[in-house]
Amino acid sequence: MNWRELPPMSSLRAFAAYAETGSLQKAGDALSVSHAAISQQIRNLEAHLGLQLLDRTGRQARLTNEGRDLSATLRLGFGMIAEEIEKLTGVQDARPLTVSTTPSFAANWLVPRLADFRAKHPEIDVVIDANPATVELDDTKTDVAIRFGQGGWSGVESQLLVKTRRVAVAAPSFICDNRPTSPADLARFPILQEVGTSESSLWLAKHGVSEAGQGGRIILPGNLTLEAARTGQGITVTAEIWVKADLANGQLVKIFEDDEDFGYFIVTRAGAHRSALKAFMGWLKAQK
Repeated sequence: MNWRELPPMSSLRAFAAYAETGSLQKAGDALSVSHAAISQQIRNLEAHLGLQLLDRTGRQARLTNEGRDLSATLRLGFGMIAEEIEKLTGVQDARPLTVSTTPSFAANWLVPRLADFRAKHPEIDVVIDANPATVELDDTKTDVAIRFGQGGWSGVESQLLVKTRRVAVAAPSFICDNRPTSPADLARFPILQEVGTSESSLWLAKHGVSEAGQGGRIILPGNLTLEAARTGQGITVTAEIWVKADLANGQLVKIFEDDEDFGYFIVTRAGAHRSALKAFMGWLKAQK
């Protein structure tokens, strides 16, 4: 490696902090320097590279294509450095394992099985962040995410954990003889939906069910949505694996389903994993 050709570390850190936060002030706060210092460091980096990293023509500066490419590389590189230092100093081992997932997955799949992991690894503290928002895994506080979709997300590694389709379901007493004939027809009915962006909201958006349907919406925590459907309060869209028993015993009926498979994926940052994460991923893959 030609060390003399590399830009000063201070300018790389300043640019990486700005790209991460999107703000000179926030980047300065993160590095305990003024926003003016961040701005100067970025200009020094541009001069060193002979490239424009920020487009400053608008009211808010934006990353250029070259800036986006460099920021992605710096995010990965600094993330790996931070992880290795935490591992060498023992900080990683002391930090709880943080798992980000949707409320539905946490309530229906993960939490019921978690006692088994605790029995096998009592030395590992676990934090379940059951939040419908998609977290960015360059935030080193989150070790692993379990995301619903079809995999193949850029910048991360993903492995299929559970394959399933999404289905629209309701209690037989709610549907009676007034069965919807198309997904768009669901707008006539009360929709039971989990808080935030979730498996159901993505499906409804895909099929053009507007937010302002005449049937209205009831927004619920993930663990209450299916209970409301079972008691005949409306139609909900959920992963089929959560309602297999309900469909088999007739408590719920299937109205529509995906025409292709989706699933829940184990999603991690690229690179080496700390020992607690390796243990958790091994346990996840062994579950049935």
